Amino acid sequence: MKKIIFSILLIFCFVGSSVSKLSHKNIKTKKTPTAFQLNQLKWVDSVSATLSLDEKIGQFFMVAAYSNKGEDHNRSIENLIENQHIGGLIFFQGGPVRQANLTNRYQALSKIPLLVGIDAEWGLGMRLDSTVSYPKQMTLGAIQNNYYIEKMGIEIGRQCRRLGIHINFAPVVDINNNPHNPVIGNRSFGEERENVASKGVAYARGLRKSKVMASAKHFPGHGDTDQDSHHTLPAIEHTASHLHEVELYPFQRLIDDSVASILTGHLYVPSMDNRYNLASTLSEKIVTDLLKTEMGFQGLTITDALNMKGVSRNLSTGEVDLKAFLAGNDILLYSENVAEGSKKIKQAVLNGQISTYEIDRRVRKILMAKYWAGLAKNQYVDTYGLYRDLNSYYARSVKQELFEQATTVVRNDNLLPFLNLDTTSFASVSIGADRQNEFQRSLSLYAKFKHFTLTNKPATDVEMQGILQQASKYKVVIVSVHEMNASASRNYGVTYPTISFINQLRQKTNVVVCAFGSPYSLRIFNQAKNLVCAYEDDKEAQRVVPQILFGALPSSGRLPVSSGSIFKAGEGFSYKNVGRLSYSNAESVGMSTYRLEELDNIVQSGITNRAFPGGQILVARKGKVIYHKSYGSLTYDNTEPVTDETLYDIASVTKVASTLQAVMVLNERQAIDLNQKASFYLPELINTNKENLYISDILMHQAGLASFIPFWAKTKHGASFKSEYYGFARSDTFNLEVRQGLYVSHSTPDSLWKWLKESPLNGRYDNNNGGFKYLYSDLGLIILQKVIEKVTNQPLNVFVEQNLYEPLGMGKTLYNPLQEFDKQQIAPTENEWAFRGSQLQGTVHDPTAALMGGVAGNAGIFSTANDLAILFQMNLNHGQYANRKYLLPQTVSHFSQNYTNKSHRGLGWDKPKIDEDKPIVSELAPFSSYGHSGYTGTVAWIDPTNDLIFIFLCNRVYPQISNKITTLKVRKRLHDAVYRAIVYI
Repeated sequence: MKKIIFSILLIFCFVGSSVSKLSHKNIKTKKTPTAFQLNQLKWVDSVSATLSLDEKIGQFFMVAAYSNKGEDHNRSIENLIENQHIGGLIFFQGGPVRQANLTNRYQALSKIPLLVGIDAEWGLGMRLDSTVSYPKQMTLGAIQNNYYIEKMGIEIGRQCRRLGIHINFAPVVDINNNPHNPVIGNRSFGEERENVASKGVAYARGLRKSKVMASAKHFPGHGDTDQDSHHTLPAIEHTASHLHEVELYPFQRLIDDSVASILTGHLYVPSMDNRYNLASTLSEKIVTDLLKTEMGFQGLTITDALNMKGVSRNLSTGEVDLKAFLAGNDILLYSENVAEGSKKIKQAVLNGQISTYEIDRRVRKILMAKYWAGLAKNQYVDTYGLYRDLNSYYARSVKQELFEQATTVVRNDNLLPFLNLDTTSFASVSIGADRQNEFQRSLSLYAKFKHFTLTNKPATDVEMQGILQQASKYKVVIVSVHEMNASASRNYGVTYPTISFINQLRQKTNVVVCAFGSPYSLRIFNQAKNLVCAYEDDKEAQRVVPQILFGALPSSGRLPVSSGSIFKAGEGFSYKNVGRLSYSNAESVGMSTYRLEELDNIVQSGITNRAFPGGQILVARKGKVIYHKSYGSLTYDNTEPVTDETLYDIASVTKVASTLQAVMVLNERQAIDLNQKASFYLPELINTNKENLYISDILMHQAGLASFIPFWAKTKHGASFKSEYYGFARSDTFNLEVRQGLYVSHSTPDSLWKWLKESPLNGRYDNNNGGFKYLYSDLGLIILQKVIEKVTNQPLNVFVEQNLYEPLGMGKTLYNPLQEFDKQQIAPTENEWAFRGSQLQGTVHDPTAALMGGVAGNAGIFSTANDLAILFQMNLNHGQYANRKYLLPQTVSHFSQNYTNKSHRGLGWDKPKIDEDKPIVSELAPFSSYGHSGYTGTVAWIDPTNDLIFIFLCNRVYPQISNKITTLKVRKRLHDAVYRAIVYI
């Protein structure tokens, strides 16, 4: 009868989605067993009935296994499985495929399925190579929304299940209220009990949702000590009331939320058990009376590793295992000698010290857990695709989200987020980081920066003073401190010269200090007026911090611990996203990175077929850049690789990136009327055949203008350059560079304007609809350039730079790039023989724009994919970007509509064309979308319906004009792949 009652009670230990439903608060609750529970009990009864006493005792042992120790170690584990009948394994260092193979090998050998565990507090990367490491728990402690903690728990659980792991020895719910703690530290969620408890619950709940057991540790609390239980026995000197109020609180919260297991720590807690130097792991007063009876825990109680000196000192081999079992622990972790420990426990049973009832009760408890974990079924781990499954793009998406939520703006002297980029100059100094580090690269996505790096620590005084002198010339300097550590005795890895440098610099200019290390280190930077804690020197953190500095991401993190008397737990500055592009992954916006991998194949095929030597692709959705990649080289000799900072001649994309943007701005200001004739603004067109050209008709390419006129031919005699137009050295007269070593006179643009005014119309009159038929024309954009310059009294390049590019932070978008950038940073275009007889690199490819000094309404802009994305995101945002209004909300939608039955065009914008012979954009692009393409192989396309931007830049005209990009339909195929990557709207 006792056995029947006991069996019924056991039903409730491991049920459904929770593992231990009973607690001191609901012990009287009665529930009807489910089919799962009945099957669970049936399996447990059938298995336990077959076990000998030795096999039952073996179930209590969970042994350390490694996948990097060689065959001798592997055979030793097999020996323990065969001869000691061990119940489980906890895997430590190694690799995922090796571990999977060993798991299969060991499971096949074991009579009873093995419970497989791992110490993966911050993910599998804590123990295994080639796997994801998530932020440490101290970093997670800064997160305000525990949804993200649970989300991480779910994903870590998924990875564990994929690798055949059933229990994760996490979370750590020790309250780290001692900053000198040598073993917990950044493994804790922080110093505030509620924060630790709620995050521990979220983490454990996430694991449970993935059918993985959590194990809260280290009971009764390892936080308030400066000793390491791996080497000694730490003492926790608090009163019992304090322990209940603080240290035990998170454990009670997890017990109430049905945590599967609790790991008991090796601690001396005299207020709970005053037997001298008795580890809590070995105390029945702590494990049984306190944890199980008083706190109501009925899940699995597991010891911390029994080979640790905090528990094994002064005890003979096997004796520590027996004492841990007698204290009430169900599973003995990392025994130093399983055979001896089993022998001691068996002797205790035979001499009556331990009842067979107690052995059976605990064995059944372990078997119940194994059934819940799915071990009643085959546990074979398939290694096919294992690496990819463990390193999924979604897994990395979760990791980035955690750093986004955790990064903490600790101090802000009304400087963050950066807004007015056109009135601010920026520099950065990275201390302890490599050159071209991820942090500085990410800063450059937002503004023009002068970067300095001090790769060696400590740097020499000469190095420090040299950088100090240069950096202090900038209005804002961002100092990032890298290669920090968690040791207070070593000043957290921050040298005194570093502190002196920062303090000297802040006397001269505005400084933002970004600490990529422990929040305890912040007291070192107490004089900084602007201070950001990134917690870890991870590349994801380095990518996230610049986004928060520039307001592309909101600031919401809070300090999880105090640092000295200056910075208190819970402090931090919050601000919202200001509307700048952020950088994430496809999964964060409903797209698939796996599907986007098709872009790689298409581009590589284009390079292989010599359609272009290299290029850039950028895809943004919902305000996030989710694909930004550079391919190939500047030329086919592969000597200079394309980078994200390579500038491309965007050719006719200039029309919408420069001229049209200016027209939209001026139309809003009522300076340009679309229904007015161009001659209204340019009286010199009166009494010419261009007197009656309307601005709107010019924008829609139906004004009767010729498509293109080779004006350059008027400036040459055969292969010779006419001396009235050209000089081979820069001078006051010949000061407009058309290629290296060749200059046109400053009066040449006036000559070209005269030739354009005198040029014939195209003669394509539309008798049915009146007016001229559609014919794409470069000449109309030059006329619009003249209109813009007349009404603004500014050159076009100056107007767009001052009104758009500079305030938007587009530091790599400009005409005549050789005035600011080295030629090696610019992709070459054509080795042009007809006009300039030279290889072009840094001077505009379009010959008409070249004669105009590189600044033209139809061509001349050089840019990067990232810079163009900023501009077009502003358009997609209905004219707003970074809390600044550039256009009225209705302006872009007005200009991007189709108003004519003569073509598919909008006002300046290109739009999708039905039944196009040589399509550039995808037929999946809705008609609401708009953009433009360029002769050099470029395309930029905006889709407001799907909140999507697609940009592709290349130099398909190098070294000679090739049409392979069109015949291979590269741009359309790329655009198609982007749309196919959309998983949901």
